[in-house]
Amino acid sequence: MAAFKLAHLSDPHLPPLPKARLAELVGKRALGYLNWTRNRRKYYRREVLDALVSDMQSQAPDHVAVTGDLVNLALESEFAPALQWLGSVGTPGAVTAIPGNHDAYVRATRHRFVQAFGDYLAGDQASGDGAFPFLRRRGPLALIGLSSAVPTAPFMATGTLGGAQLDALDRMLMSLAAEQAFRVLLVHHPLHSDSRPKRLTDSARLLALLKKHGVELILHGHDHIHSTTWFEGPDRRIPSIGVPAASALARGRHPAAAYNLYAIERDGNAWRCEQIVRGIDGDLRMREINRTRLI
Repeated sequence: MAAFKLAHLSDPHLPPLPKARLAELVGKRALGYLNWTRNRRKYYRREVLDALVSDMQSQAPDHVAVTGDLVNLALESEFAPALQWLGSVGTPGAVTAIPGNHDAYVRATRHRFVQAFGDYLAGDQASGDGAFPFLRRRGPLALIGLSSAVPTAPFMATGTLGGAQLDALDRMLMSLAAEQAFRVLLVHHPLHSDSRPKRLTDSARLLALLKKHGVELILHGHDHIHSTTWFEGPDRRIPSIGVPAASALARGRHPAAAYNLYAIERDGNAWRCEQIVRGIDGDLRMREINRTRLI
C-alpha cells in the first residue's frame, strides 16, 4: 500500500488586507494595521501563496493541515476571502484547519474563525459547537486539532489552551491508545519558545500529557521559521515541526514560504515517516530543500 501523504502549511496571513473601517482600527488593531501598512504588506504576498499552493497540489497530498493565522487583524471583511482561499486549497474533507492568534486578534471577533471555517475543523463526531480538541481520522492518521488562539494585549502574541481543553485532550489521547493510528497533533503555537510574548502559556501541562500518552508527530506554525524540536514521549521522542509563513518573502532571519510533506506508512510493527521540505526561491519557483526520515 502506498504511503499516506500529509501536507502541512501555516500562517498564510492572507494578503492583501481588505480596507478597514475607521471604527475597527482601535487598540491592538490600530497598531497591527500600522505594522501591516509600513512593513508586513511588503513581505506577505498573494503571488507567493498561490505559487506554494499550486506546487503543493501538484504533489497530490491525501490531506492538508493548515495550522492557523489565515487572517491578519481578524477584521470582519477578512473572513470571506480567507474562506474562499481555503476552498481553493481543498474541500473540508481533504483539509483540516485550526486557528492562530491572528485569527482571534481581538475579543470582538474571537469566535469568527469557528463560525467561518467550521466545516474544516469538524471532528468525526462533531458536536456542532466548534469544540476543541477535535479528532479527524484520515487514512492511518488520527488528526487532533487544538486551539491556542486567544485575544491578547498589544505587543503580545501568546497562546493558551486552558484546563478544559487539556482535560479533554487527556481523555482523547487515552482513548486512542488502543488504536493503531498515527497520531498527529495540530497546534498553532510551538510547545517551547524563548520569547515570553509569543509563548504557549500552559505548554508545561501539554508536554506532561504528551510524555504520558505520546503522539507520533506535532505540527505547528507561529514562528515563521523552519524548526524541528524533540520532546519526550512515553517510549520515544516526539518530533515537533514548524514551517515558515506560507505567503512570505525571505527577510532577516525569516525564510521564504515553504511547506512540508510527510509520507507516512506502516513498516511491520512500527511507523515510517519521511519529511520532504519544499520552499520558494527568489524567482517564485518551488524546489525541494530537504528530505529526512523522522521515524
